[in-house]
Amino acid sequence: MSPLNDASSAACGVVALGRRALLPLMISAAMTTPVQAADLLTIARDALENDATLASARASYSSIESGRDVERGDLLPQLSASAEGAHNRTYSGSSQGGEGGGAAAGGGVDDDYNSASASLEATQALFDATNWYELERAEEEIDQEAYSLEATQQQLLYDVASAYFDILRAHDILDAREAQETAIERQLEQAREQFDVGLIAITDVDEAEASYDQARADRIAAENDLQVSFEALERLTGNRYNSIDGLGDDVPIESPEPDTRDDWVDLAMENSPMVLMAEAGIDVARSVVDVSKAGRLPTLEAFANYQYSDTDSEIQDEYNSSSQVGLRASLPLYTGGSTSAGIQQSTYELESTQYDAEAQRRDTIQQVRSLFTQVSNDVESVEARQQAIESNQSALEATRSGYDVGTRNIVDVLNAEQNLYDAIANHAEARYNYVVDMLELRQQAGILDTDAIRSVNEWLRDEDPVSLQLPDETGGDSRYDEAMEIGDAPEAPTG
Repeated sequence: MSPLNDASSAACGVVALGRRALLPLMISAAMTTPVQAADLLTIARDALENDATLASARASYSSIESGRDVERGDLLPQLSASAEGAHNRTYSGSSQGGEGGGAAAGGGVDDDYNSASASLEATQALFDATNWYELERAEEEIDQEAYSLEATQQQLLYDVASAYFDILRAHDILDAREAQETAIERQLEQAREQFDVGLIAITDVDEAEASYDQARADRIAAENDLQVSFEALERLTGNRYNSIDGLGDDVPIESPEPDTRDDWVDLAMENSPMVLMAEAGIDVARSVVDVSKAGRLPTLEAFANYQYSDTDSEIQDEYNSSSQVGLRASLPLYTGGSTSAGIQQSTYELESTQYDAEAQRRDTIQQVRSLFTQVSNDVESVEARQQAIESNQSALEATRSGYDVGTRNIVDVLNAEQNLYDAIANHAEARYNYVVDMLELRQQAGILDTDAIRSVNEWLRDEDPVSLQLPDETGGDSRYDEAMEIGDAPEAPTG
């Protein structure tokens, strides 16, 4: 069982970073009214309901499914009727020679009359291999499209989770960068005071100012990353979220379960919608070959028809009716070589599809094996990054003590502070890399679903939500709203 489905029983946790003691997020503090934070499961459900790409995939599946009824209709009885009504005008005349070579005019007939006719015909295919194989092809295409729809849904769940944790990642990094800026600013103020009383040289002040400017630039970049990360969720869900739940410190960082790459590869070969879709494509291509070959076979159908006609002509005032019941057979003898060419074409398409399926299988195996290795490395990386924080904290305290007694200079202190906050940011990166990589491993294996999202959602905590306040601009947020307006979903045509 994957750790994502057994989070509550995990015994291994992550040591608290102490980042709760860092300065609160500036843009979060700007919020004037409390906002209910959205969690990952809520946002994932919003995406499943509102994502345009998934909605398109669902409509495409329904379209392919309707194609089966289209093909089945060719095998069912066919009934057609026609009728015709017309007004007719005819004139006929004749002439013959008289005595003495003269000519005498003959009589003529001028007739205006109405006519009407109607016919009704019913047919039933008794043997039509082409239509049978077309129905089989339609069935195979439904299976293929079902796998495509599942792949789209799993990709959406991964994209939502990735975007969600990108926000949390940006938030934690911004926390570190703000704390770093504040610490270096205090160091700069202290350096200026020491310079004013002649304790240090101006070069130390310059070093502190350079470090402060870099820390400020890092903080501004982190703020930008956070805002952009929030906007990514709107594209997937069509909704705007002012705040989301944060990731708790007790996330179980554990190796993937099953614990071998081969087991994960087996899972992927059985469940990956991309692999299954490629294999279904082979079945579709084989059906197309069968359709092409059926072009050489005879067809047989039963038919029955009835015809009626009536006229009120003065010359011939009568009605006629007739009926037929019988069998109709046809056999293509020569089609100019198009049937043979079609068979050859579809055979090559089958071969191409088989190679595509093999390429997809190999790509999936490679992705699963690589992600398994990455997740396993992430487990060690999180632990190492946590240890790096503790080591850099100790190094900073030692450097500050050395600076106080004159054995270390201000550059050493600034470098130690930079190393500490880099370690904090790197630890945040490692934690979120683990979660996202674990979800991607499940996606590649074809087992990423709402249950997996629900398990990850249990790791979130609403005590410390991550919020976003857009920067003030003239006219408020109207320009942003206009630019990011998702728009209403298209209405399905009625028929």
